[in-house]
Amino acid sequence: MERADSGPGEPAPRADGIGAAAAQWRNWSGFWLLGLCNNFAYVVMLSAAHDILNKQAPKTPPHLTSATLAVDFQGGNSSNSSRYDCNPVSTAAVLLADILPTLAIKLSAPFVIHKLPYGFRVLFCAFMAATSFLLVSFSSAVWMSILGVIFASVGAGLGELSFLSLTVYFSRDVLGGWGSGTGGAGVGGALLYSGLTQAGLSPQVTLLCMLVVPAVMLLSYFFLLDLPPSLPQWRGAETEYRAVRTDSEDRQALMDGSEEEEQEKSTPAEVMTAGPLTFTEKLCVIKGLLWFVLPLGLVYFAEYFINQGLMELLYFPKWSLSHAEQYRWYQTLYQVGVLVSRSSLCCVKIRNLWTLSLLQVVNAVLLLLAVRFQFLPSAWVVFAIVLYEGLLGGAAYVNTFYFISKETGDRHREFAMAAASVGDSLGIAAAGLAAFPVHRYFCSL
Repeated sequence: MERADSGPGEPAPRADGIGAAAAQWRNWSGFWLLGLCNNFAYVVMLSAAHDILNKQAPKTPPHLTSATLAVDFQGGNSSNSSRYDCNPVSTAAVLLADILPTLAIKLSAPFVIHKLPYGFRVLFCAFMAATSFLLVSFSSAVWMSILGVIFASVGAGLGELSFLSLTVYFSRDVLGGWGSGTGGAGVGGALLYSGLTQAGLSPQVTLLCMLVVPAVMLLSYFFLLDLPPSLPQWRGAETEYRAVRTDSEDRQALMDGSEEEEQEKSTPAEVMTAGPLTFTEKLCVIKGLLWFVLPLGLVYFAEYFINQGLMELLYFPKWSLSHAEQYRWYQTLYQVGVLVSRSSLCCVKIRNLWTLSLLQVVNAVLLLLAVRFQFLPSAWVVFAIVLYEGLLGGAAYVNTFYFISKETGDRHREFAMAAASVGDSLGIAAAGLAAFPVHRYFCSL
């Protein structure tokens, strides 16, 4: 029996296979651009903040600059006699300033965000990204750049949980596009900023050029995506998180802890007329999500403990590269690993998320011991480990949300995708807290 309307996950009816393929490509590309733009402002703004302060507020105390914005290894740290040539304040300070607003958004928004239609959410995220560029570009004091960090963090956090929820209205393969786009932001954002400044543009002008990124986000959402009619675009969903039912075999609810046989692509879904999710139901869904959120959080805890607590300390003074160059290569190779693995969903899917978590913990323990006993022969070994670290982290991210989408009951899927996004932020925040005493200890040696 034919339906007059299409539901979440079901694009508008197509006359032929070519039209359907075109819509699928548009949606994948749209989510790739949304992932790129959502994280792009965050990456670029942090890369630029230190340059802006150095130019406009040269008298800013060095300890404030490094604590709130970035670590500068140019020529080493002459004020520190530690054998690790490290900054007294860990880059974890930057991490906490970046992640805490995002964490607050992800903890609270899933319970109320359904009241704000998707169209308004996207407009708000684009506004926050543009404002962060403007604030950091014209900053003349530390507090203005910190405010720019906060605006970028809030926009990225709200954008992530909103776009992950949005994927339930499309074929599941758009999760691969989203993951690949977010991975591309880490590499592309830093490279574009560095390239434009190396070409002779000032940091202020470079940041103003980046205002095109929020515009691309708006164009991708409003004009590139093939939005289904059932999407609550400008008015809230009538039943909070809308329930969906697939035309294939019925799915079992995530809170029952069950698994289904893997299907390569999701099938179109239709709206079920059901009441809103009760608070008790939401708590049950969250309880079931723990089997996904805990391994994701552990992966990100180990990952960012390495990045913010140990990476600066992995310095090889007799090597051909300076401390600054070694650190930049660590960060670059890490981001390349994230990009590759977040783009791998179309090729390989990994259900055992705890294995990824434990492997990442092994990386953290290995590098912690390497910092303490300095047994690694050269930076080449660290290059390989941080590339591998990025591969594990990116794989954990995309596979977590793929299997949440796949194994969650239709009624709970949209809420589950939003709620589970808190996992990585919890792990990152915990890593920032743990990195402080570890970094301080090694710098005191």
